[in-house]
Amino acid sequence: MGRHAAGHGFLRAAVAGRQGEPLWAFTPFKRSADIFACLVREMDPAAETRWIPAGRLNLLASLGTLYLPVPGVGEAARLRLRAGADAFSICGVTHTTATHAAMDAIVGLLAAPVMPWDALICTSQAVAATVRVLIEKEAEYLRWHLGAPLSLTLPRLPVIPLGVHTADFVFTAGERATARGDLGIGEDEVAALFLGRLSFHAKAHPYPMYLGLQRAAQQTQRKIALIQCGWFGNAPIEAAFRNGAARICPNVRALFTDGKDPNARRQSWAAADLFISLSDNIQETFGLSPIEAMAAGLPLVVTDWDGYRDTVRDEVEGFRIPTWMPRPGCGEDFARDYEAGSIDYDLYIGFACQTVSLDLRALTERLSALVAQPELRRRLGEAGRRRAGDLFDWAAVYRRYQELWADLAAERRAAQQNLEWRRVLQAAPRTAPARLDPFCIFAGYPTAPIETTTLVALSPHADGKAYRALREDALFAYAGRHLPPVGVADAALRSLGAEPDTVGGLAARLGLDLGTTLRAVSILAKMGFVELRAG
Repeated sequence: MGRHAAGHGFLRAAVAGRQGEPLWAFTPFKRSADIFACLVREMDPAAETRWIPAGRLNLLASLGTLYLPVPGVGEAARLRLRAGADAFSICGVTHTTATHAAMDAIVGLLAAPVMPWDALICTSQAVAATVRVLIEKEAEYLRWHLGAPLSLTLPRLPVIPLGVHTADFVFTAGERATARGDLGIGEDEVAALFLGRLSFHAKAHPYPMYLGLQRAAQQTQRKIALIQCGWFGNAPIEAAFRNGAARICPNVRALFTDGKDPNARRQSWAAADLFISLSDNIQETFGLSPIEAMAAGLPLVVTDWDGYRDTVRDEVEGFRIPTWMPRPGCGEDFARDYEAGSIDYDLYIGFACQTVSLDLRALTERLSALVAQPELRRRLGEAGRRRAGDLFDWAAVYRRYQELWADLAAERRAAQQNLEWRRVLQAAPRTAPARLDPFCIFAGYPTAPIETTTLVALSPHADGKAYRALREDALFAYAGRHLPPVGVADAALRSLGAEPDTVGGLAARLGLDLGTTLRAVSILAKMGFVELRAG
């Protein structure tokens, strides 16, 4: 998936751009931190990694920025309240915005405790427009529902593209000759490459590509090979692609290579003369393969669609083919059925995809020109290689991330010095309402709470040795570190005499804070070593 490739590329950029600093992994699990460390060491054995357990928000505060490869920064913002809304900045990034989960995460920003020193990076102007529509519509809904004007605090929405490690796409003449020989592509053949998931509902419907290449072959009388480097979701989809290619473009030699195999991918890039990707899917937001094609020095034929519009300049690095889709209001049944569960996500995006068309006449003309004119392919390919190096190499893109993080930190520090912002921050809750202490949320469950004035009496069955045994018993051992240490339990049981004492008095005698004492007393009572009475 594109987001996985983008995440791996981002990590490589972070390793290369760390400037001698360690790389920190924020995760609840040490196993995840160890996996992260292994990935980093594979990229650079000299790179140092460190772990921030999920509860150590103070460590995040000392670093200043938490980067998440997802759009849902609201959840992290709620967690941040425990350290303070100005403790650190949070930065997320969009990938697909078509799922309900992604849309919910975006509209959830309006009610989440996000701040102006947070950011949700949009990978293209098209996806930024989608995010703005979702936010505007949610704001309209909240004004109606709450019946009052809204004062909204939102994160920044900068547009920063994804990147590519351009050095990975440099091929020698010998490598190109070998790749074409291995794939059986002759010198008199023009090889077009599509790379990505081979899915007619979730990536790019192949019919226009097949038809455009067939018409180009007929018009130019040139031999064309089409390399489709990717993977199929299942056997019926594979059959549809293979049979479709044979039926729709019989004059084009269709080749399929395994896009999950790094060697097959490299071979496919090296063998190609031009790149084609006619994305027509609302699941797409940016599209990594066009900038990979530019890095490989290939001219491009892409749809004028989503992030492709940002990366490929028409008639400069390639050609953008105009696209059409129905006007707003024509897809209400798709949205209703997806929301109601009558159709699943795949059908939702698949039905939408079927309504997207492109200019087949322009596609045929552009493909014919590229097939017939080697000099045009060379000129566009060289322009693409320069553009990829200047704008889309991960080193350049990662610098833009670092500049954004520095700006967010500066804005956070400025707010901390601003009197009005300080009042806002001091009034902020320290916990999100839906993430409260369970003893607060469920305070109505027990007969009575254990208070400072609650009386604690020694049970006739009190026994330090029995506590040690129960502590190791499977019935209690799961609670682990939340059980009172043996020393604390022994001291509490010894401290209680014939007469009951209050929880507050016991805490004072033991020299413990009230919270620790309350928890210890509650567990000792559960085990039957002490008895509780209202004070």
